[in-house]
Amino acid sequence: MATASPPLLRRLALLLNSRIRANHLLAASYSASSQQTAAAATAETPTPAEPEAVSMTDSCVRRLKELHTNEPSAEGNMLHLSVEAGGCSGFQYTFLLDNKKNADDRVFEKNGVKLVVDNVSYDFVKGSTVDYVEELIRSAFVVSTNPSAVGGCSCKSSFMVK
Repeated sequence: MATASPPLLRRLALLLNSRIRANHLLAASYSASSQQTAAAATAETPTPAEPEAVSMTDSCVRRLKELHTNEPSAEGNMLHLSVEAGGCSGFQYTFLLDNKKNADDRVFEKNGVKLVVDNVSYDFVKGSTVDYVEELIRSAFVVSTNPSAVGGCSCKSSFMVK
């Protein structure tokens, strides 16, 4: 029987490492939730000059404001960015609009629009830029730049970590 190729083993190792890390962070967050709540309140909105902040382009902000204006049920919703294992490059970005926020989430704001990144995903998207792009085949929120990514696929929804 043939052995698995090194790229496959590397991807499996990354996947397992991310799952173990996520479980560790989840367990740690439950044991120190009261301390993290106080810390999250003070570190919730980093300054725009912070190099590890996740930023939004003007196009992203404009589209979120359009959604709030055009759909009354979307008023107050925040854009959630998270990273999951999977996709064709190892990890994939997921976006969700809702009004829920956990105590350990990081919130980034620009012109009254909020972007929420969960604590585990933040390590993968530090210093990234979120954009809204309109193309012939789709319109979507995308991570246009990510200093933690080595490469990705052409759909811009998956990436490999450095």
